[in-house]
Amino acid sequence: MARKKTEPKAPAKKQSNAYIEGAGLVQDERITLSLEKNYMPYAMSVLVSRAFPEIDGFKPSHRKLLYTMYKMGLLNGKLTKSANIVGSTMRLNPHGDAAIYETMVRLAQGNEALLHPYVMSKGNFGKAYSRDMAYAASRYTEAKLMPICAELFGDIDKDTVDFVPNYDNTTTEPTLLPVRFPSILVNSNVGIGVSMASSVCSFNLTEICESTIGLMKNKDFDLLETLKGPDFPGGASLLYDEEELDRIYRTGKGSVKLRAKYQFDKASRTLEITEIPATTTVEAIIEKIVALVKAGKIKEISYLRDETDINGLKIGIDVKKGVDPDKLMQKLYKLTPLQDAYSCNFYILVGGYPRIMGVYDILGEWIKFRMNCVRRRTANELDQKKQKLHLLKGLGKILLDIDKAIRIIRETDEEAEVVPNLMIGFGIDEIQAEYVAEIKLRHLNREYILKRTAETDKLEKDIAELEEILGSDRRIKNIIIAELKEIIKKYGQPRRTQFFYKTDIEEVSIEEEVPDYQCKFILSDSGYFKKCTPQSLRMASDQKFKEGDFQSQEIDASNRHDLLFFTNSATVYKTKASAFSDTKASALGDYIPAVLSFDEGESVFSMVATTDYSGYLLFCFENGKVAKVPLSAYETKTNRKKLANAYSAKSRLVAMFHVADNANIMLRTTNGRAMIFSTALLLPKAARDTIGVQAMTCKAKSVVDRAFIVSDEKAEELKKYKSKTIPVAGSFAKDIEDPDQITF
Repeated sequence: MARKKTEPKAPAKKQSNAYIEGAGLVQDERITLSLEKNYMPYAMSVLVSRAFPEIDGFKPSHRKLLYTMYKMGLLNGKLTKSANIVGSTMRLNPHGDAAIYETMVRLAQGNEALLHPYVMSKGNFGKAYSRDMAYAASRYTEAKLMPICAELFGDIDKDTVDFVPNYDNTTTEPTLLPVRFPSILVNSNVGIGVSMASSVCSFNLTEICESTIGLMKNKDFDLLETLKGPDFPGGASLLYDEEELDRIYRTGKGSVKLRAKYQFDKASRTLEITEIPATTTVEAIIEKIVALVKAGKIKEISYLRDETDINGLKIGIDVKKGVDPDKLMQKLYKLTPLQDAYSCNFYILVGGYPRIMGVYDILGEWIKFRMNCVRRRTANELDQKKQKLHLLKGLGKILLDIDKAIRIIRETDEEAEVVPNLMIGFGIDEIQAEYVAEIKLRHLNREYILKRTAETDKLEKDIAELEEILGSDRRIKNIIIAELKEIIKKYGQPRRTQFFYKTDIEEVSIEEEVPDYQCKFILSDSGYFKKCTPQSLRMASDQKFKEGDFQSQEIDASNRHDLLFFTNSATVYKTKASAFSDTKASALGDYIPAVLSFDEGESVFSMVATTDYSGYLLFCFENGKVAKVPLSAYETKTNRKKLANAYSAKSRLVAMFHVADNANIMLRTTNGRAMIFSTALLLPKAARDTIGVQAMTCKAKSVVDRAFIVSDEKAEELKKYKSKTIPVAGSFAKDIEDPDQITF
């Protein structure tokens, strides 16, 4: 529940120190109602006024900046300091110079963030592909509008779009720009709103215009015929997946896979990466590769450097001798952002409301928008021509008797009577008479008047043509198609993003790169781990431990085994043997709680090594219960390093064992009882934290304090303790006090 303060009621009559009823009282209100009244307007304001682009392809901040530059005459004028542009834009966008300049940087040619930049730039505007390459301050850089902006503002003075007052009512600004091409899909746009996010990728201008023409001619047109896929300013390669592309075109949701382009210099054995996915940066790629090299996961690289300069992006990777560069790149694609996915989420504002639309729907809405712009432009031109024709018809009547017009003006005593007298003398209306009265004396000749009235026939033809256009959607579409074709000729450019196909993807198993050799895993009681090779053990077999520490486990395995370290807090930490360097017997080894970042108070309880997660884990608890869990329950597909609830915490864990199949288990209690049973009596449980089943019944407040695996031979020797059923209380065992007699 939320609380709101009630408004005080007005007093019945004015009194000094009067008591106001209801003042200071708090009234209960449902939290959902408070959110609806207060938070929802804020959320919609963020979406509509900041985060999402509209059908013209611009957010309000973009539109205000570009319109300001247009009004400054920067479409055809000279470059001017960016600071001047930023200052002028604040008349429309009062959010501060830093925010305005950042907007301008992204639209600039020098930043390389857009396929078709709108701002021609001079100076350092940073780079979209670099996180650390900062742009210069606005006082050092210069800018103007790119030629393509003529297609954004070409009809703006012909009533094609609505204008609204700016924030302080000192001027007006357009609600949309009358763009002549679908700029919403030509340049990428990313925005994060409240509970919604928009991510519109860029497409090739020529392909988008051809696709728009195709849809205008045939509503069932297949976009895949002309729109091959997204086209990014940074190039790179795109996985051509026709099914996924069609899904994006129809729903506006999906993702495309991008990978970097490279070439190999055989002379210097250097991989040169020249184009990277639009979702990452040079620094992110280099940091990831360095981390992999340090972790020992990539050993084929001898040196790495950033060679990006004035000529463009380049990452140099020196490859060791004998390494196949193509296989190395496949490995890097798998492990680094050199291959990444661009998530498409086409949220667009239409009529002030956010809608998620596919390319089909976006182009459909843009066609409606553009048709309305052309219709309004045509109506504006028609109105102007009708007005001009009306004036020329009045002028034509003057042609009949110029001397009469001069005489009327000369003989009129008062200036205010000139227009009424002309209206009476020639039978024209006030607008026509005002036009005639304003003609200069030098123009009151037959030649001038004949030239002006000669336009009448052409105007009448133009008016008939415009009226026909206004009444025909087909004619309007033909005009838009002609404009799109002209734009293709003027601004079309080849695709920058080329394609690769599923057949080009070579699956690389990272495991295959890990050297395979035999080794021995040794774990001490306090948590020190050693990976020793047979050669090092032959040289010195005596293991060194800290004072008071001793060996608790020893496993014969290989360098490709996975290691699972179970802790005293029912957690398991997973790692790989290859992550540890080979250790000599004389060394203390790696302290596992520190290496694997154990939580405070955690210590190693037991270690398990496996390659295929086969077999079972047996958990023996002090309450006499034993759990049998398949080791496969600890296998994960996402390479998780830490798993909680690794075993049950309901009772203290006494011992755990990894067995391939069934085994004989002996349980010992604190009151001297013992029993042996086969794990075939236990059913495996899928849940890791199962408490298992009762194997031994504890009497006289005793608990199980030890558990051992016994061989079949030893179990036969101690058959008087062996039980064919569970649970049992066991027998007093005086002849097997030494556990070393039965363990192996």
